[in-house]
Amino acid sequence: MSERGGPPQQPIIVRRVHRRGHGHHGGAWKVAYADFVTAMMAFFLVMWLIGVGTREQRAAISEYFRNPSLVPGNATLAPPGRMGPGGASDSAIKLGGAMDLPHGPGKDTRGAAAASVDGRTVEKEARRQEQARLQELMQQLRAAIQNSQALAPFKDQLLLDITPEGLRIQIVDKLNRPMFDLGSAQLKPYTADILRELAGFINRVPNRISISGHTDDAPYSSGNRYGNWELSADRANAARRALLDGGLQDAKIARVVGLAASVPFDKAHPGDPINRRISIIVMTRQAEAAALSQELADEDAAPPAATAGPAAASPAALPAASAAAAAAAPGVLVH
Repeated sequence: MSERGGPPQQPIIVRRVHRRGHGHHGGAWKVAYADFVTAMMAFFLVMWLIGVGTREQRAAISEYFRNPSLVPGNATLAPPGRMGPGGASDSAIKLGGAMDLPHGPGKDTRGAAAASVDGRTVEKEARRQEQARLQELMQQLRAAIQNSQALAPFKDQLLLDITPEGLRIQIVDKLNRPMFDLGSAQLKPYTADILRELAGFINRVPNRISISGHTDDAPYSSGNRYGNWELSADRANAARRALLDGGLQDAKIARVVGLAASVPFDKAHPGDPINRRISIIVMTRQAEAAALSQELADEDAAPPAATAGPAAASPAALPAASAAAAAAAPGVLVH
C-alpha cells in the first residue's frame, strides 16, 4: 500500500521471449532433396539411353563396365595392383612394385571398339536401305513394263534381277527382233525408245550405273581388225548416248565396257541370239567403290608406254580378263 494513502499500484512484469530455431526450419533437407532429384534424373537418363540404343551398343556399354581398367590402351600392370582386364584396382595411387601410369594421350580400345560397332551398324543399315531402294526400283520397272505402251511390246526382251553388284537390267536380242543390224552399232528405233524410257527410272535413285555390250560367239571378220570386242564396246556406247537422250544425268554413268562373247547369257548355246544384249547395272555403293579401286590398281600396275617389251593389249581387250574372272567366280564385279 502506498505511503500517501493512494490506491495500490500493480507491479509491471516484463517478459522477454528468446526465440530459438527448430530443426525443421534449417536448410539441410534441401541439400538432401537436391541430391535425390539429381540421382533420379541420372537414373532416368541412363534408362532412356539404354532404351534408344541398339543391341550392339548395349553390348559395348555392358563390356565397358564389366571390364574396367585405370590404364588406357593395352598397357597392363604387374601385381599387387591387379590392374587390367578383370582386376581393376580400387585406387589410382601407385602401388608398390607396380608400373607408373602412362602419361599423355593413348589408344582407348574400349572407345575404338564402340566406334567400330557403331560404324558397322551404320554401314549395315545403309546397305539395307540401298537394297530396299533397288528392290523398289525393280518393282517400278516391272509395273512400267506391263503398263507402258513403249515397253509392254518388248517385255520378253527386258530381264530384271538383283545381283551382288546391284540391279541388273538386260535388253536381249531376239531371232526376229534384233536390237542392232548385223555387224552394226546403230540402235534399232525400238531399242532407243526402251533406253530413253529407262533413263527416267534410273534418275530416281542416286546410284551410278555400268553399261556393258555383249555379242554372241559368231566370228566377226574385218580387214581393219574390227572384231566383236570393238563391236560390243561401240554398242555399249550407243546405249549410253540413248540414255542421255532420255534425260539420264551424265554424272550417273560410271563406266561403259565391251565384253564381246566373254560372258554369255546362255553358256550352253554361245551362238544363241539372246547372248547379244546390252546390260545396265544400277550399282551399289560397295560395287562402285570396288570398281574404282580396281581401276586405280590397274593404272598403278600398267607399265610405262616407253618401256620395251611385249606389245600392249588393245583397250577393247582389257575387259577380257575381268570377264573370265567373273565367269569363274559368280558375283565378282565385271570391270
